Amino acid sequence: MDEHLQPLLRELLGDALRRERHRQGRTLAQLSAASGVSIQHLSDVERGRKDPSSEVLAAITGALAIDVLDLLRRIDASAAVAPVLDLTGRAASLPRPTVTSLPGGGAGGAVSGALLLAA
Repeated sequence: MDEHLQPLLRELLGDALRRERHRQGRTLAQLSAASGVSIQHLSDVERGRKDPSSEVLAAITGALAIDVLDLLRRIDASAAVAPVLDLTGRAASLPRPTVTSLPGGGAGGAVSGALLLAA
């Protein structure tokens, strides 16, 4: 990962997707077949090298039987325990964002409500 204060969203998404795939004991090939996303693109998304489009993210999370909001909550939960470092490597005192949904939030793999990221 490059030197920046916080990981990029694509890196957080990729890590969370990889963890879920591993938790389910599935290979990239199995997830590719279930999602319709190529193995190479899945690998690039998991490594944080590619930003997944909303359609690709929906296909992957659908194949993993999780919804996008749950994935964002997992990222939020893991960020709450991982310190943010400043450029000197010391823990920075930045507020942690939290993910909440407005009424009408998604169910069954789709997010139809708005998401708020609040510090």
